Amino acid sequence: MSRILLLSNGHGEDLSGALIGQELTARGFELAALPLVGHGQAYKQAGLPVLGRTREYSTGGLGYTSHLGRLTEIVQGQLLYLLRRLALLARVAGRYDLVVVVGDVIPVLAGWLMGRPVVTYLVAYSSHYEGRLRLPWPCGPCLASRRFRRVFSRDALTADDLSQQLGRPVSFLGNPFLDRVLEPSRPLERPGAPRTAQRLGLLPGSRLPEAERNLALMLQVLDRLPAPLQHSETLALEAALVGELSLERIQALAEPLGWELQGQRLRRGPLHLQLRWGQFAAIVQQSDLLLSMTGTAAEQAVGLGKPVLQLPGFGPQFTPGFAEAQRRLLGPSLFCAEGAPGSQTNLRASAQLIPRLLAEPDLAERCGRNGQVRIGSGGGAARMADQISALLGLPAQALPPHG
Repeated sequence: MSRILLLSNGHGEDLSGALIGQELTARGFELAALPLVGHGQAYKQAGLPVLGRTREYSTGGLGYTSHLGRLTEIVQGQLLYLLRRLALLARVAGRYDLVVVVGDVIPVLAGWLMGRPVVTYLVAYSSHYEGRLRLPWPCGPCLASRRFRRVFSRDALTADDLSQQLGRPVSFLGNPFLDRVLEPSRPLERPGAPRTAQRLGLLPGSRLPEAERNLALMLQVLDRLPAPLQHSETLALEAALVGELSLERIQALAEPLGWELQGQRLRRGPLHLQLRWGQFAAIVQQSDLLLSMTGTAAEQAVGLGKPVLQLPGFGPQFTPGFAEAQRRLLGPSLFCAEGAPGSQTNLRASAQLIPRLLAEPDLAERCGRNGQVRIGSGGGAARMADQISALLGLPAQALPPHG
């Protein structure tokens, strides 16, 4: 059976790579993963072996979004770490029949240099940013080479654009990261709480310490909600948290802002924020609106047809520049209030925007249509695995065509 190496460079990329890897494992392939950034936790949770000694960085590999991020990466030694990971790739690449690249120019170039057949999923690039995708050099020549056997894009517009630019077929088969949030989830129950009409989900992010700062900003937005929305019978408040963001950390950041920790919820006057771990999919599925300071999680929400209110932060990932680029990528499902990060103007305007969005009668329908255009439907990982199987000489499993 053929051996496949998964190569990715970021938290969201690892998630998509792991989902593709699970589908390939189910088809009998032998796989290993080489994440260029972070521990590759998504691969480990999927039961896929991760090569080499890994390390996590506070920027999450997204330091290019700010000058502070670049400086942080240099101070933390991320450049040297990346070179070591690429050296490991050079040592092991010859053992594999195919390299599956998930990411942007760095793993694309690395895959090309290894001299092995490559399949790539360009999750980091989209023509929705500018209307015509300007690939960084030397990404274009690499993708156009015969070494790259299949190229998958993240949306139909990009597939059409790149097919013309590269002079070769580029396919849009859906986005694997959407598959995770399409799995059925149990209703979010709040014992003793009345049935609420609407739900606001909070997505502060997955990397510390940025996620802590993000949650603190979100608490300040909740403080400024109009009085009718501060009662749980009107609006349920749910926070999707990562395990590293512990109750102790939450208490330390919340108490100076006037919030009291009561079990697994925060309370400030009539406001009650339920804290939930390991229930991300349920919160996204069951929320009417998401307050977000995330990358991949916001894309998953848009794919489910949910409106997303961005709250610009201080980075290193979710900065005003990142938020603006995300709005171009994801289109009319995303909203953002005016004002600088953390300013009274932005916090107040964000709080005032929440009831307006919740009251728009046709917003859910518009966001559902936009989600299909920008993200697509589920099953992307299986469709990619089918094409990879066919490339390596195995029959594809039956799956409805995308779209």
